[in-house]
Amino acid sequence: MKKNFTLAFLVILVAVASCSFTNKSFENDDKDKLLLDLITYVLEKGHYEPKNLNDSFSSNVFDDFIDILDPTKRYFLASDVREFEKYRFMIDDEIKNTEITFFNIVYQRLKKRMGEAEEIYKDVLDTPFDYNKSETINIDYKDQEFAANKKQLRERWRQQLKYNTLGVYDNKLSENEDNLPVAELEAEARETTENTLGEFFDFINDLERKDWFVQYINTIVDEFDPHTYYFAPDDKEKFDIGMSGKFEGIGARLQKKPEGAKVVEIISGGPVWREQSLEVGDEILKVGQEGEEPTDIVGMRLDDAIKLIKGPKGSTVDLTVRRVDGTIEEVSITRDVVMLEEAYAKSATVKDAGNKYGLINLPKFYVDFEDYTERNAATDVAKEVERLKEEGVEGIILDLRDNGGGSLKTVVDMAGLFIKDGPIVQVRSSGQRKEVHEDKDERIQWDGPLVILVNELSASASEILAAAMQDYKRAVVIGSKQTFGKGTVQNVIPLDNIVRSNEHGNLGAIKLTTQKFYRINGGSTQLEGVKSDIVVPDRYSYIDLGERDQENPLEWDRISAADYEAWDGYIDFESTIANSKKRMSENPYIELIEENAKWLKEQQDETTVSLNYDAYKQREEQAKKKSEQFKSLRDYDSELTFESLRYETELFTQDSVLREKRNRWHKNLAKDIYVEEAINVLKDLKLNNIKGAERRLASVKG
Repeated sequence: MKKNFTLAFLVILVAVASCSFTNKSFENDDKDKLLLDLITYVLEKGHYEPKNLNDSFSSNVFDDFIDILDPTKRYFLASDVREFEKYRFMIDDEIKNTEITFFNIVYQRLKKRMGEAEEIYKDVLDTPFDYNKSETINIDYKDQEFAANKKQLRERWRQQLKYNTLGVYDNKLSENEDNLPVAELEAEARETTENTLGEFFDFINDLERKDWFVQYINTIVDEFDPHTYYFAPDDKEKFDIGMSGKFEGIGARLQKKPEGAKVVEIISGGPVWREQSLEVGDEILKVGQEGEEPTDIVGMRLDDAIKLIKGPKGSTVDLTVRRVDGTIEEVSITRDVVMLEEAYAKSATVKDAGNKYGLINLPKFYVDFEDYTERNAATDVAKEVERLKEEGVEGIILDLRDNGGGSLKTVVDMAGLFIKDGPIVQVRSSGQRKEVHEDKDERIQWDGPLVILVNELSASASEILAAAMQDYKRAVVIGSKQTFGKGTVQNVIPLDNIVRSNEHGNLGAIKLTTQKFYRINGGSTQLEGVKSDIVVPDRYSYIDLGERDQENPLEWDRISAADYEAWDGYIDFESTIANSKKRMSENPYIELIEENAKWLKEQQDETTVSLNYDAYKQREEQAKKKSEQFKSLRDYDSELTFESLRYETELFTQDSVLREKRNRWHKNLAKDIYVEEAINVLKDLKLNNIKGAERRLASVKG
């Protein structure tokens, strides 16, 4: 259905647009203006919830563009922003008239201020820092005012550079095996910072005007919702590579932050996953190449930071990382080809007190849109279910934690494995009636106890499946308070398809939000996600994650419910949930996880940092000491036994890497308190399932 909608949308769009968008659209043949006109046209005609281009929209673009260009407020002066203010409520008019005066003025001023900043940082770093002085810096830049004058701006740079150099200075003191004088170490630390900034500005100076204009375009696009995005030609190529499931890098997905790039996902099977060198929540501050001085990525565009991090297989990248607990480390990672193989479904058996259960891990809902008969998530999960049945399992856990979603069709097919038939998800396009996607196959592949594991990073398709099983009362959902909350569908529209007689070259593409998901009970998964039946805390419980923490998300709403009947295979479903909640409340490890989560939130909320070395060192030591208290969580042992299925053990003789991957996976599962509780729930559901079967049998006999 998704592919068909894209085709229909393109046909309409091209039919209307091909008459308008030609090379003669503008007298000066300006590609930037053509892009602006094309993209706003597509947004107006194709977005699920088009925005009104009014003064409010204009004001938001104004603030966001300035913030994206200067997030740490180290370039523009307050007088610059006052000068820009005349355009605050004119950007919408410029868009309608295909003008880019605001962009041109801001871009030219930014180039000038960045040139001045190069002189400022060099001048500041010529003078030693006094680490005995008692002073602090506020790294919450969002609410800071712009510098009133160049003197204040220089002082802001001094504090920022002292902050950046403090960690380097501390490392040099700690590694001072030659007993060099402190003054010499301090000078070396400043030199390191200067070299890092030099590389950063060399990188910035290499950017072309078109790179900054793409950022402006995406500032406009981002006002519609966080998942609508313009791909410049190079970015579109990278997107296509990503969809193919093979690229060279470190295997981590990143999110832009004022202080660097935040790790939001670890790609299974990639270098980071294998080396366990990073975790979700870590922030990358600097990037170095094979032992060279690192480049500070603070304030750098995310795409540009990623370019530094990615590289050919076998090369090494050195990352300066601020851990979730606030400590700073340097991590070296050997880049490699990140394969899709570890994104495929895999399963294991779980033995507990003579009983055997099954666990299926599904990292994403993958599919080949060109040929659905090729490998896809639904058929793979079906195979794993059959294999687990052959092993004689008495219950199944479907692990959707960290699953960011994927194909809608695979969700419908997969849900059909666990119910007789009926609706799975409702989808609505802008201005259209809802469509109900149903499982029409009456066969049930697995009618036994079922538990679904989710967390804050379970998104989109994961939420649809969890929601459907929850609404049918077919499975117990265990995990975070709520899932990610992405209830929208995107389609990629190549802009070249819309322009007739294009002489500007590749125009890129736009990823456009075109539809919205709804549960069969009528509620949207947008923003609210899926609320777990049994809430279990994890270390990210209080950290900002999810759709609700994105800029400009679409709102939650409700439509009419679909016609469905709840699963009747369990007796006293609610008592199973109540028993689990009681176990969780009495588990000391759960209390420790909760305490750890609160502490991590406190660490992230602490935005005032001392620039006095002794105070800085004391804070670092306190953080490390506190972090040690939670190390026992890593030593947890559920005493459950996990084993690969027979078909995999036969492969181990020829694939030692696969054996190592599965051994590590099983080892981590044995330490996973959430999996342990899922097994306990399966035990309760098993009893309920037996009672349900007895009841149905008695009813038939009666």
